[in-house]
Amino acid sequence: MAERDASSQTTQTRTPVPHFVKARHEFRGMRTAEHYFTVPLDHFAPATGDGAAETITVFAREYVSSAHTQDEAEELPWLLFLQGGPGGRGNRLASLSGWSKAAARDFRILMLDQRGTGLSTPIDRNTLPARDTAEAQAAYLEHFRADSIVADAELIRAALGSGPWSIYGQSYGGFCALTYLSFAPDGLKEALITGGLAPLAGHADDVYRATFARVAARNTEYFSWYPEDRRTVNAIASHLRQTEEFLPDGGPLTAERFQMVGSFLGGNTRVDGLHYLLEDAFTETPNGDRLSDAFLEQVQGIVSRLANPLYALLHESIYAQGQATDWSGWRVLQENPAFRPDAEPLLLTGEMVYPWYFEQDAALVPLRQVAHLLAAKTDWKPLYDHTQLAANSVPAAAAVYQDDIYVDSSLSLVTAAAVRGLQVWETADFHHDGIADDGEAIFGRLLGMVRSVAGSAGS
Repeated sequence: MAERDASSQTTQTRTPVPHFVKARHEFRGMRTAEHYFTVPLDHFAPATGDGAAETITVFAREYVSSAHTQDEAEELPWLLFLQGGPGGRGNRLASLSGWSKAAARDFRILMLDQRGTGLSTPIDRNTLPARDTAEAQAAYLEHFRADSIVADAELIRAALGSGPWSIYGQSYGGFCALTYLSFAPDGLKEALITGGLAPLAGHADDVYRATFARVAARNTEYFSWYPEDRRTVNAIASHLRQTEEFLPDGGPLTAERFQMVGSFLGGNTRVDGLHYLLEDAFTETPNGDRLSDAFLEQVQGIVSRLANPLYALLHESIYAQGQATDWSGWRVLQENPAFRPDAEPLLLTGEMVYPWYFEQDAALVPLRQVAHLLAAKTDWKPLYDHTQLAANSVPAAAAVYQDDIYVDSSLSLVTAAAVRGLQVWETADFHHDGIADDGEAIFGRLLGMVRSVAGSAGS
C-alpha cells in the first residue's frame, strides 16, 4: 500500500516482499499455481530499518482457464477474489463454474487466503495461545482486519508485477473492497461487490437491530413453506431443555447452539437444506426418542468453529471503529426476546456471535479470555476514509440483496450513496449466497456495469 495518511492510519512504503510459487497443476480445464508471500505482521508500524519486524505468510492460489495458452495467460489481467468471513479461507475450486467460469474468460483469478486463514499463518486454538498472554493475543489479532488484508493485497499486487487490478468482494470481501477503495484506490482498476456493502459509520448495534428483524421475517417465511418443521424445531428445543445431548466431538448441543442452524436461512441455495436436516432429527431408542447420530453429525459441522475461529473472534470487530462492540449481538438479543433460547416457538438465528460460544464450543474455550478483551477494545482504527470514498473515481458496482439477513439492504444503500460513482443493482431474486445461485450471471452483470462506466469515461 502506498504511503498515505488517511483517518489517522499510515502505511510505510516497503521493498518488494519475498514471493515464491510452490507448485503448479493442471486439471479439469484449468491451471493452478500456489503462491506464497512474506508480508509484515504490522503494516502500519514505523519502519525500523533493522529488519527485525515480525512477518507472516500469505497464501493465494492462481486459477487460469486451460482455454488460454500459457503465453496468453501471462497477458491476462488479474482479478483478486476477496472471500467472505471473517475467517473464511479462499475457495478451493475443483473446476471453473459459476462466477469463476465467467471470470476466467478474461482474467487470471487470484484466490486469496486472507491472513490468519487457510495456509496464511492460520490462527486457531493451537496457534494463538503460543502468544503467552491474552493481552498479547488480542494485540496480535488487531492486525487481522480489512485494513491489513488490503495492505497485504497491495504488496502481493506489486510482487506479481501487476498494474491496477480488478477485485471481486463477496460478503466480508465486499467490506474489504470498501477499505481498498478508501486507502489504496490507485491499486484498483475496478471493484465488484456482492452482498457486502458495510456500514461506514455507527455502532455494531445498528447492524444487529436491522438483521434481527430480517432473520425474524425469514423464519416466518421458512415456516410458511414447511409448517411441519415448526413442530419439529419446537420438539427439538423442548427435548434439549430436558435431555442432555452431545455432538460427536463431545460438546453439548443446547437449545441456543441448535438455533445456529438458522445459518441455512441466509441463502437461496441452502435454505431448503434446512428441511432435509430436520426431517431425520429424531430416532426411536429403548429409552425413548433421542436425536439421531446423522442429525448430530450434521449439526456439529454447522455450530462448531473449529475450522474458522477467527469468525467468532473478529466478527463484531468488522463493524468497530473507535468504540467497543461490547458483545453487541448478545446485547441486542436482549431487545428481541422472541429469539431467546427458552422462547416458544423457538426462532432460529443468523450470523450473530455470543459470549457463550466461548463456553460451549471446545474449539473456542481456550480463546475465551482474548474474545472478551476484543469485545471491550475501544481503540479500533478506522476502516474507511469517508472523504476518499466521496471522491471515488474507481469504477465500482454492487449487488444488494433486498432480503439479505446478514448484510442489511437498507444500511447497504446508505453506504452506496456515500461512495461516488458506485452503481447499485438492487434485487430480490437472490439472498446472501447469490453467487452460489447464479454466479455467472451476477458476475457478468456487475462487470458490464463497471465497464460501461469506464467506457463512458474514456469516450
